[in-house]
Amino acid sequence: MIRFSTGVRALLGLEVLVAPLAAQGRPTLSPEVRSYVSIDAPVVALTNVDVVDGTGGPAQRRQTIVLSGGRIEAVGAAGAVRIPAGAQVVDLAGHTVIPGIVGMHDHMFYTTPAFTSVQANYSFPRLYLASGVTTVRTTGSNAPYTELTLKAGIERGEVPGPRIHITGPYLISPGPTRYEGMYELKDEAAARRVVRHWAEEGAEWIKVYTQITRPIFAAVVDEAHKHGLKVTGHLCSISFTEAVELGIDNIEHGFRTNSDYDPAKVADRCPASNFESLAALDLDDGRVAATFRAMVAKGVAMTTTTVNEQLAPGRPGPDARTLEAMAPWIGEQETRRRANLDLPKPIGEIYPRMREIYPKSLRYEREFVKAGGLLGAGVDPAFAALPGFGNQRALELLVEGGFSVVEGVKVMTGNGARMLGVDRDLGTVAAGKIADLVVLRGDLTANPSVIRNAVTVFKGGIGYDSAKLLASVKGQVGIR
Repeated sequence: MIRFSTGVRALLGLEVLVAPLAAQGRPTLSPEVRSYVSIDAPVVALTNVDVVDGTGGPAQRRQTIVLSGGRIEAVGAAGAVRIPAGAQVVDLAGHTVIPGIVGMHDHMFYTTPAFTSVQANYSFPRLYLASGVTTVRTTGSNAPYTELTLKAGIERGEVPGPRIHITGPYLISPGPTRYEGMYELKDEAAARRVVRHWAEEGAEWIKVYTQITRPIFAAVVDEAHKHGLKVTGHLCSISFTEAVELGIDNIEHGFRTNSDYDPAKVADRCPASNFESLAALDLDDGRVAATFRAMVAKGVAMTTTTVNEQLAPGRPGPDARTLEAMAPWIGEQETRRRANLDLPKPIGEIYPRMREIYPKSLRYEREFVKAGGLLGAGVDPAFAALPGFGNQRALELLVEGGFSVVEGVKVMTGNGARMLGVDRDLGTVAAGKIADLVVLRGDLTANPSVIRNAVTVFKGGIGYDSAKLLASVKGQVGIR
């Protein structure tokens, strides 16, 4: 079947809906950004390529995709789609195209293996784009104004990087733990004031953290929704089902942050025994299904993050490309951290029982989707989970957890676009959508590790050379 763009459909007399981003013009690219561009023609035809379209449907073989004006003009079987005269034709036999990845937990700061924080406005946008991540949500910020400036620079074409949906700073309540860089809300009035401020400054999401009380959380949610913002959270003092009742829109990290199942849980406190309870929990316990029913009934999405793997012993350490991107001393720190984590009794372990919890978290996510839940994916860049690389790793982990490749791609693309409310324009390979696409060398459905083989990343119809972007950040993670 051939799918035509809105322009072609209008010529045929078919009714269409105009996508909300249609009026956005193409920026003038700076010389630096242009140095990473490999394809930039008025009309481009990608031919003989396999397509995994982000809907969860089966891969389509030997397809032609026509790009024009920054959008997908037509998609269909090779030979059935007319290639316009003068188009730049790119033969992609032996390649797979997926939609641009939508990263739903993609900070612009890096948590080092030494647990320090480095704002990374140079290396991270380039790593995301090089890896096929064309849209991100900065799910919590240490420097929101810096990230707003970065977002504006990318939109003006001055800086290479993905589309950015800004989340404000972390919000917490006063309590037993002091969190550096987070906003401590002393009362409900303060909560409302802070939310209003970041709404005015251009944030689209608000994030609460593990130490927050129900009255303050309720004020955050109410004020955010009044101003058109959504709320997500890395939870513990408030359980998943409590957060759902209070109106949360999205929950981060999945199983390891849910205190619903700890018998020692008291109101507004994160139980010290939560990891022990999670490790002992049977996922066939009826409380798990009850959590999912509550989330699905209220349309609350969940985000899986590849950083979860970094907290578990017995998992792979940093690979060669990860070490190459890191500053040398960061790579040394990460190698030591991983070796320590794999000891029988790790020194200074901050996430105990992850050997038992991590495999359950994979199954938890799969069961959530089976129950009708909306699952997105992100990286939460820390340790050896780097921007872009960690987003790619998400597909391998989803497959490990029981998803098919096409289901995993849907989680990483179409679902993320739904969660951000931009699915009319992004998230799937379809005529009329913005031309955010990732060209991968190899057959992705035969081997999920092909997700690592990004060759060209299209953002708004402009193709960026992945290898050049990666070369520009060699040795920079942990520095800038």
